[in-house]
Amino acid sequence: MQYIPENLILSKRVLMLEINIPGFKIVELNHLVLDYNGTLAFDGDPVSGVKEVLQELSEHLEIHIITADTFGKVASTFAQDPCIIKILPQEDQAWGKLHYVRELNSENCVCMGNGRNDSLMLQEAGLGIAVSLNEGLSRDAAFNADILINGILPALQLLQNPLRLKATLRS
Repeated sequence: MQYIPENLILSKRVLMLEINIPGFKIVELNHLVLDYNGTLAFDGDPVSGVKEVLQELSEHLEIHIITADTFGKVASTFAQDPCIIKILPQEDQAWGKLHYVRELNSENCVCMGNGRNDSLMLQEAGLGIAVSLNEGLSRDAAFNADILINGILPALQLLQNPLRLKATLRS
């Protein structure tokens, strides 16, 4: 059985997930922006089960994978999946990710990442989630996120089950 979020608006690929978190804010999300290596993938290979969850979430949010693609695998790995892939140059990645999120309207983005180069987008996002995998979690990313979580699947499941977000973020 698929969980239907509290308030879902679908119109010509305009997707939205709205979550009212008492004492925090009402988040109106259109975009899921994900770092690749260290967040969705380990050593360039996606974590088992990630593609299936992203497929489901793509019915509610536009999926963006933003990366320097250190291992050169992201385009081929997600070629058949409903996501937008943005490959950034190796230099100034933190600013590149921040600029990308701002172009999408950062308040309507949920961002997930683990590295120092993710910290600015996590801070700017309507909802920032720092994810810890085997690669670790940078102090800057952890400090700038709204939520810290151990693993990408539990992070994505927060969006599938918004009551978990309420339980974590409410005052």
